[in-house]
Amino acid sequence: MQLDDVDLGNRRITVGGNVRPLDDLTRRAVLDWLGHRRSRWPNAANPYLLITQKTAVELGPAGKLWTTRATRNLTATLERLRVDRQLEEALTHGADPLHLALVFGIDEKTAIRYGDAARQLLASEAEEHHGRS
Repeated sequence: MQLDDVDLGNRRITVGGNVRPLDDLTRRAVLDWLGHRRSRWPNAANPYLLITQKTAVELGPAGKLWTTRATRNLTATLERLRVDRQLEEALTHGADPLHLALVFGIDEKTAIRYGDAARQLLASEAEEHHGRS
């Protein structure tokens, strides 16, 4: 992901060629990272969003090994965050598989699974609420 993929003013981010809304949590994380990046490597010309001490003086991306090490032993792994974001989108937008496939660039079978999971969560929540009423 390159710096140009983040449009803070319009609250958009481009991931894998897909333009998506930039939620508050991600916006804050990007702003914090950009502040750190500017203070740590003020003259870096590297166009990539994530850079390291080594790549700050180059023009290439941070390596996969660096990103793996940077996220190791975290409770909120990148995979968990991805799954959580997709499920949240399904819950928010009525569990529409077509919407999920478009927003996340996932195949239809995966989108249907997320939609089904969201519908089950919504149904169980409705049953709990009805039982309390």
